Amino acid sequence: MNLCVLGSTGSIGLQTLDVVRSSGNIRITAIAAGSNIEIAEKQIHEFHPSICCIFDEEKAECLEKRLRAEGNETTAVVCGMDGLIGCAVHPDVDTVLVSVVGMIGIRPTIAAIRAGKNIAQANKEPLVCAGHIIMPMAKEAGISFIPVDSEHSAIFQCLQGEKDNPIDKIWLTASGGPFRGYTGEQLKRVTLQDALRHPSWNMGAKITIDSSTLVNKGLEVIEAHYLFGVPADDIIVAVQPGSVVHSMVQFRDGAIKAQLGVPDMRVPIAYALHQKHRITFDGKKTLGFRELSEIRFMEPDMETFRGLRLGIDACREEGSITTVYNAANEEAVAAFIAGKIGYTDITEGIEACMHAHHNISAPDLDQIFEAEREAREFIRNRYAL
Repeated sequence: MNLCVLGSTGSIGLQTLDVVRSSGNIRITAIAAGSNIEIAEKQIHEFHPSICCIFDEEKAECLEKRLRAEGNETTAVVCGMDGLIGCAVHPDVDTVLVSVVGMIGIRPTIAAIRAGKNIAQANKEPLVCAGHIIMPMAKEAGISFIPVDSEHSAIFQCLQGEKDNPIDKIWLTASGGPFRGYTGEQLKRVTLQDALRHPSWNMGAKITIDSSTLVNKGLEVIEAHYLFGVPADDIIVAVQPGSVVHSMVQFRDGAIKAQLGVPDMRVPIAYALHQKHRITFDGKKTLGFRELSEIRFMEPDMETFRGLRLGIDACREEGSITTVYNAANEEAVAAFIAGKIGYTDITEGIEACMHAHHNISAPDLDQIFEAEREAREFIRNRYAL
């Protein structure tokens, strides 16, 4: 397999390269990163990709100078959205792992599908904002489209061998984040350092904060809706502390299939990259009786953690409102990380932005990006950013 990793210096990208090292039959043909040229340069030295995109133009120029100074003339360095798409559609690439953060992943995902590339999708936003465009396009193109997100990979795995058995319910599990059981007053005192301490998963800052507000789970409800064609009201969010049960599928006869395992993103990554074949890899971990004996489920508190309720509302409504939900959150989380707003301002800003939006039922790409712009502007104006 010739693989393109969009987001190679992020958490998922780094774990993907761990899987590649253990695999032995995957060539890294293309990599893309935002601005971290130190890590990207090390990856180029190790994997010798044909092309590397650094989204930041100045950083890209800096990396190219470094490579040429050391005599590397084989790795092309590109930048910006054109560069990102160039990596995704490179003629030698046959599979694209999309793990960039945010809506930046939409255009390269669509370009890769049009170019006939198989997709391993770790980036939520393309499906959250443009799932009504992407999933029919992937089906028509006849490509393999396998989710990498832990919960959606679990659902995908549970559906293998069930082609003729329609889904009755999806049970989408959540750890509950670090603030499970908190009151609204307690959440007002949450600091950035508090929000970055996830109890189960090791992830990047943005997704860790999304997990703490449960907005991440709202995004996953929308993602599951488009991936598996299940209505919002048939997607049940269940809090499962410890993150042992990654998600479950209930069928019409009442039977439920679940996928269990330790919280290790390399499992869904490897499953997607090897086209549903299970491989071993260095550092593999397994469950024991202690973890299995502690499995319990709880209902999420959607009054205190309104971010989840808002995501379910957006999923029910569909259309441009899902983009607004996502973009308002991205802007608010960035402001929280920068120390410009408080923790509970994140959800309050999302809710106000959604109420102000006039929904478009089936937006095209231009309308999706306009909804994003308006949502970001709304948050900036609300908090004078």
